[in-house]
Amino acid sequence: MSAGWPGYRALQVAAAGWIPQIKDPQLAYLFGGVLGVLIFASVTGAILAKTAKGDAARATIDNLNARTRAWWKMCAIFALTLLIGRIGSLILFALMSLLALREYITLMPTRRADHRTLIWSFFFITPLQYYLIGIRWYGLFAIMIPVFAFLFIPTRIALTGDTEHFLERAAKIQFGIMVCLYSLSYAPALLMLKIPGFEGRDARLLFYLVLVAQMSDVLKYVWGKLIGKHKIVPQVSPNKTWEGFCGGVLTATALGAALWWITPFTPLEAAGISLVIALLGAAGGLVMSAIKRDADVKDFGAMIEGHGGILDRIDSLCFAAPIFFHVVRYCFVP
Repeated sequence: MSAGWPGYRALQVAAAGWIPQIKDPQLAYLFGGVLGVLIFASVTGAILAKTAKGDAARATIDNLNARTRAWWKMCAIFALTLLIGRIGSLILFALMSLLALREYITLMPTRRADHRTLIWSFFFITPLQYYLIGIRWYGLFAIMIPVFAFLFIPTRIALTGDTEHFLERAAKIQFGIMVCLYSLSYAPALLMLKIPGFEGRDARLLFYLVLVAQMSDVLKYVWGKLIGKHKIVPQVSPNKTWEGFCGGVLTATALGAALWWITPFTPLEAAGISLVIALLGAAGGLVMSAIKRDADVKDFGAMIEGHGGILDRIDSLCFAAPIFFHVVRYCFVP
């Protein structure tokens, strides 16, 4: 391979990603704090499960305990991404994209003529997207799916000659790739950003995004159970209330602002950015709930106990990741 090839240097940089990242003591302490919270939640849940009275109380506690167990699994996966380095993180997120896309496609009625298009989506478009992130080719990874895949998918379906529900079939596949693949890929893409004065600590941005997005979901649920009365859109998600939404968003914003010191943001900037993450996370949850209601299912899958499938857990992350990435890139990367 010629050293003059434009992508040669990018491949050298990507190869360096196989080396695990330098240990970040502050990130390790933060992760230890999360584990401490999980231990406390597990112990508290076990005690409440033994003392709960009434079917409604037991059902709520069982749900919380199931969510805690699911969080243990998700934290183990996230810890692995921090240990195996940038390229290892890309591989793990690529697998998550494939699993999420599989759950989504399973709910969408497809025809035999769509199968080859789906093969291209799973085995060519998905690895190519993450490969482009791995070699830090921002100019192409940012437009590959919204432009090239967007045009390729309906063209490939049209070549089969099957025109029944053509637009609907193409749009469903395009939306699934945009959410499960393109949007989610922006989370590990945070590790490619070079922020002055923040070198070697880019994993904190991924930690920050995941923590604020996921805690926003948890806090909305908790506030909704505590004081929730007024439904937002009961036809879409009967458990989402305005009280839970406001309480969860404000608390997640406060949490994000309090963690400003692990980011390149000021406290005010961290508050604004975490507010955006929480709002977009709520939008993601609402949109994906509408899809499930349309498909007449409760969850996208059953891979994670208490949380349904992978897509049920990362819906907020899928909506928040691309906006968070571009805010950070345009505001903090020269």
